[in-house]
Amino acid sequence: MLELAVVLLRLAQYLGAMLLLGVPLFFAFRMPTSDAAVERWPRKTLLIAAAVTAVASLTALVLQTAVMAGSMAEALKPASLAYTAFDMEIGRAFVARAVVAALAGVLLLVLRPGRATWIDLTVLGLMVCASLAWTGHGAATEGAVGAVHLVADIIHAFAAAMWLGALAALGLFLTIPHGDPERDRLTHDALHGFSGMGTLAVGLLVVTGLVNTWFLVGPDRLGGLLTTPYGLLLSAKLAVFVGMLALAASNRFVLTPGFRLALDDDDLKPSAIRALRHSLVLETLLAVILLGLVAVMGTLAPPAAMMM
Repeated sequence: MLELAVVLLRLAQYLGAMLLLGVPLFFAFRMPTSDAAVERWPRKTLLIAAAVTAVASLTALVLQTAVMAGSMAEALKPASLAYTAFDMEIGRAFVARAVVAALAGVLLLVLRPGRATWIDLTVLGLMVCASLAWTGHGAATEGAVGAVHLVADIIHAFAAAMWLGALAALGLFLTIPHGDPERDRLTHDALHGFSGMGTLAVGLLVVTGLVNTWFLVGPDRLGGLLTTPYGLLLSAKLAVFVGMLALAASNRFVLTPGFRLALDDDDLKPSAIRALRHSLVLETLLAVILLGLVAVMGTLAPPAAMMM
């Protein structure tokens, strides 16, 4: 039961971090323009993401303390919690993540939506995503190469948020009622603007993924991809990633151009929007599955950490 709770809390933090970085980043640099209807939903969505991330991080801190202290009763003692929160690297990462997520929530409540606000939130989202590296395998590598692994893990989280957070932004953006020609063109421009961000994100994910695999699996233990629980989950993650790439390619090279052609045809436009919505929903579902696999992998020993 404790293991399931740890996995669910990790998943909640991953989802929150992806949204807190990816959504404001997309609105700050890839949305060509905006209006009141577009601005309403990101604030609510990000407020929920900030609250979930903060609560999940603090709850994970308590569970981490319980694991080390041996019982929940011991973990709830102020001295035990304080030791984990301020004297351990993993505990400081949980606290920092919760504080920054809470700060993002405050900014969402007090600032008006706009490019400056989105940039401020992007900076906080970067901090939240970076903190994930200190509660994962990236912080476990020792020696001088440990810094390389940690940086690769941080960039990997950034790139994932660029893709998945923007994907969520597009998916929610397409839920806004369409029909107004100007807003439909804004939708197309947003989809087209995502293509550059998505390409960069995929490139970074591939490079940093290879670096992380080198540290966590190793060239001499590639057989562990099919013989260990961590390796099997990593293989499943790669399969899901390939599926997301196929959908992303379809969106970029087939559905988005098709929507562009349908902008001037009211008969074709509804079906083009439906096709985009269905594709983005499926891609988002695969993204959640992928993060779920990562959440489980974070609780397992990688092949490189196992004895020969």
